[in-house]
Amino acid sequence: MNDELDPTVDLADQLHHMLQAAPAGIGEYQLIQQLKERHCTHIPHLPLTDKLVLFRTHFLVFNALYRLRERLWGEQLGFVQISPLCIRLLPYQAGSSELSEHDPLRDYYLDLSQLSDTDEQDVEDLLSSFWKRMQGGEEKSAALELFELDEGQQVLNIGVIKHRYRQLVSLHHPDRGGSTARLQSINKAMEILERYYS
Repeated sequence: MNDELDPTVDLADQLHHMLQAAPAGIGEYQLIQQLKERHCTHIPHLPLTDKLVLFRTHFLVFNALYRLRERLWGEQLGFVQISPLCIRLLPYQAGSSELSEHDPLRDYYLDLSQLSDTDEQDVEDLLSSFWKRMQGGEEKSAALELFELDEGQQVLNIGVIKHRYRQLVSLHHPDRGGSTARLQSINKAMEILERYYS
């Protein structure tokens, strides 16, 4: 798995090959780790504990994923399902409305000025805005957002939430390179969701 990637190959093409090798889907974190192991030159090779590095790495990967989705769909070769938890290559289905609905996330990630214009303070402001909503009346939706769960897309119950909680704790635990602050946020979100779903 430590094979070098050709630096001249576009990141979207590299991700395409990686998704083909993971038919059940793969999480964003695992994709990033594989890119680093393969010495991908398209993403920063710095610790993800730095908020700006994390944002830029995330943005570059999602920009490439949306570009890949557009290309494969346009060529009727497939569809890329994009979510931080599970990125998956699906077969093309004619007549599907997958790309017909307006997707503000697609617009955001395909706009490279978002990458160049976002600085460390902007990333701090995004996080601060999230936590202000958490303190206000939107605590449940903010906690679901932190867990990357959507009531509109899946049936949520305490079992699903606890499973996601364990995934996030494992992913962001300080012993594995995560931050204590992020772990505390995850624990707080779990407390909130337990009140709503237990």
